[in-house]
Amino acid sequence: MAGCITRERILARDLTEKTYVAGSMCRVQSGTLHDPYTGDTIKYVRSGGASIDIDHVVALADAWQKGAQQWSAAKRKMFANDPLDLLAVGAAVNRAKADADAATWLPPNKSFRCDFVARQIAVKHKYGIWVTAAERDAMARVLAKCPNQRLPVAG
Repeated sequence: MAGCITRERILARDLTEKTYVAGSMCRVQSGTLHDPYTGDTIKYVRSGGASIDIDHVVALADAWQKGAQQWSAAKRKMFANDPLDLLAVGAAVNRAKADADAATWLPPNKSFRCDFVARQIAVKHKYGIWVTAAERDAMARVLAKCPNQRLPVAG
């Protein structure tokens, strides 16, 4: 998918039953999202408004407060576009999450919380982003319920 913008790559990765804009290998015209944060099924149509957002699992503002302000512009750009940190999710739940970390927000879909926390840990580890004590404790509480949870890998 060379030449595709990040949003299109994530939509193509995370949606099912996709169709593409005529003549395009990247621009998703329509599809179905099984929203990991809510468990809801959302129909996506390109011209149908913003029903789906691409969420930074580790929010940009959270990363900035916990180390990214010291990064080079190139590293900040790499982080902002890293598929490991990006998920297609419902717009409303993404906006409710805002820039929260695991200490202040977890997905309402309880069955996805282990995956969510594992993804946050993987991203924070990859980029050396700090974790507060409250965040560490919240992550530990979630992961105690899924001791075999593995960290996702990029790619």
